[in-house]
Amino acid sequence: MAQRYAYFEGKFVPIEEANINIQTNSFHYGTAVFEGIRAYWNEEKQQLFGLFFKEHYERMLANCKILNFQVNKTVDELVDITVELLRKCEHKENVYIRPIVYFPNLQISPKLIGYDTELAIYTVPLGDYLDTKKGLKVITSSFHRINDSMIPARCKVAGAYVNSAFAKTEAIRAGADEAIMLNPDGTVAEGSAENLFIIRNGVAITTPSYSNILEGITRNAIIKLLKEELDVPVEVRPMLRSELYIADEAFFTGTGAQVAPIAEIDGRVIGNGEIGEITSKLQDLYFNIVKGNVSKYSDWLIPIY
Repeated sequence: MAQRYAYFEGKFVPIEEANINIQTNSFHYGTAVFEGIRAYWNEEKQQLFGLFFKEHYERMLANCKILNFQVNKTVDELVDITVELLRKCEHKENVYIRPIVYFPNLQISPKLIGYDTELAIYTVPLGDYLDTKKGLKVITSSFHRINDSMIPARCKVAGAYVNSAFAKTEAIRAGADEAIMLNPDGTVAEGSAENLFIIRNGVAITTPSYSNILEGITRNAIIKLLKEELDVPVEVRPMLRSELYIADEAFFTGTGAQVAPIAEIDGRVIGNGEIGEITSKLQDLYFNIVKGNVSKYSDWLIPIY
């Protein structure tokens, strides 16, 4: 097995050496911004394809502004570092990439000023985060989604994922695979760590950015594919909980989730309880694209080797 490396505080080091002090400020207060990025291995082509590297780093740097991080790297520099890291690790499997920006200072005080900024990036082999081969059993969580006046959901702030952890744990304890989170006004937000789509009468519906969702990069790609490749109209609008129960199809999207079909919500069977026709076509198209098999979308990808 090849040696794994991390990019840690300005240099490449063996993963075992990429460690923070227990006194690190962001460890205590959750004041870190991270991204989740994927790269897909194509065995036939013997090539690893990085997916949406530029878009993820653009979002990360935008989110860093919200937390007042001062990252002295451009998007292109971050992409180059990530490509080099993957090459050093010699990955020949599907990979998850985790960049994280944090305050390395050892002082105790929850604030967003007066501290330094550091960056770390590491990789880990990863298959499916959610089962994409069968419909998921889902519940609506009793925990509301955080809103923009608390912790902005559009920002991948480490501490915000306590909210997600409550919902996910509640779902698992209830015998479900995942949770859907509502806003305090009862409208639908998203999954615990995924964007959400439903299909009704041949129309795809997904919740807008002001419904306290992560502005998903995969979500944007799926909207494009639905409209331009599958000829499915897309409505981006607020959604009510009862709409979930009468959906013909439903699925999660995200870097981790990919395109993950939903078979049941709160005990109600969605469609016929199987992967829906549109969801199935979307899955096939998406997985072909990310493995470099659709030349039309080659600009979504960066060949690593």
